[in-house]
Amino acid sequence: MRLITHWINGEPVTGTPERTGAVYDPATGQQRAEVAMATPDIVDLAVRTAKNAFETWRDSALTRRQNIMFAYREIVVARKDEMARLLSEEHGKTFDDARGEVQRGLEVIEFACNIAHMLKGEYSEQVSTSVDTYTIRQPLGVVAGITPFNFPAMVPMWMYPIAIACGNTFILKPSEKDPSTSLLAAEWLAEAGLPDGVFNVVHGDKVAVDAILGHDDIAAVSFVGSTPIARYIYETGTASGKRVQALGGAKNHMVVLPDADMDLAADSAVSAAYGSAGERCMAISVVTTVGDAADRLVPKIRERIGELKVGPSFDEGVQMGPLVTKEHRDKVAGYVDAGEASGASLLEDGRPLRVPGHEEGFFIGPTLFDNVNTDMSIYTDEIFGPVLSVVRTEHYEDAIKMVNENPYGNGTAVFTNDGGTARKFQNEIQVGMVGINVPIPVPLAFYSFGGWKSSMFGSHAIYGPEGVHFYTKQKVIISRWPDPMHRGVDLGFPQHGQ
Repeated sequence: MRLITHWINGEPVTGTPERTGAVYDPATGQQRAEVAMATPDIVDLAVRTAKNAFETWRDSALTRRQNIMFAYREIVVARKDEMARLLSEEHGKTFDDARGEVQRGLEVIEFACNIAHMLKGEYSEQVSTSVDTYTIRQPLGVVAGITPFNFPAMVPMWMYPIAIACGNTFILKPSEKDPSTSLLAAEWLAEAGLPDGVFNVVHGDKVAVDAILGHDDIAAVSFVGSTPIARYIYETGTASGKRVQALGGAKNHMVVLPDADMDLAADSAVSAAYGSAGERCMAISVVTTVGDAADRLVPKIRERIGELKVGPSFDEGVQMGPLVTKEHRDKVAGYVDAGEASGASLLEDGRPLRVPGHEEGFFIGPTLFDNVNTDMSIYTDEIFGPVLSVVRTEHYEDAIKMVNENPYGNGTAVFTNDGGTARKFQNEIQVGMVGINVPIPVPLAFYSFGGWKSSMFGSHAIYGPEGVHFYTKQKVIISRWPDPMHRGVDLGFPQHGQ
């Protein structure tokens, strides 16, 4: 059985680990590898290595950091299919979907290639007589990223390129369910010229996470995952004096008005609900219809569901693959059971799906509920699977109120052909990322990604300008080079204009 081990100080860690976890092929249900689980001692070794590397990396030239990012970018561009294939084999998403994931991560690497521009400070000359004031941004030190299973390549790329380009050293704790792409990234960064110890990977579970959160030499932690864990990461990390950005779960609503293009809305709902088997924090899991919109929209959604092909990631024409583990598949099926028992109308049931030749795979088909109420668990909980709920409202204000009262605030969308209606939505909705006739409003790398309410803890969004601010601290410098003839003691409080 292949062992997936840690990467510390520019090389894989050798030796037999104390504990391991199983890594599966979701399409077959068979174990494909085992992953080493880090002890607190392994985490400490990674931190000490990163701390030593920081002493020289922080003083490296900006142009050198940029050149390494440019070299890494070229490697990822040339070999992205290799990373996507490895990703698909462990996660289960289709190969095309995996390629798209790597591409979205690549966009953040490209943003990091321009880090010198993002680190520019401000300068004010002669704020007082012979006094200038300016700012500089400096790295924090050793920083860590704790990332989820659903985007094992992209989400780490939302973190480490910017952190490293800003002059920090980085420790990545990827999901133990699909860990291999992180080691591939480590190998490619080393090939691009990154010095040993600047980027390290430790695998593991809560033991590793708690060791990261409690380590005195880690200055900041980035996290993406479920809301309960995000809250735990934020509260535990900040209590230890760390800077923390913790992105949590979601229950993303797509509001459809009667005047919307129903074909566009149906295409968008199916794409956003069932892409990557619904294992996306930006997936649409609730369609909130206004007036009679559902009567025209739901049949179109069902028609498109009937044409979806579900199967192994690499099979010709497959649009949706399996879920990541058997436990997760069973959990999603349990939500379908609960939704049916609570009285929602189950229009499409994915539970009976069996893929010929892959009967042991972790498959569940696209599932659609209508007439869902907001007190049902299929509405209140983040299912993180291919389950779409339709909630009917009579008035537009009811739909806006529903979204705003939901505890999550990651992403939302409105489908309408009325500009004033759309403007009302973007102004009043209490959600961090908003799409207008766009179902998954994920910003490009030169903006920043972050939700509101229980979808994000901390004051900094991830990647983009907010990412640069998270991984650096601002220093204000007030400088005076006075004429040596003008000296003397002055006990008064400093005043501008003198």
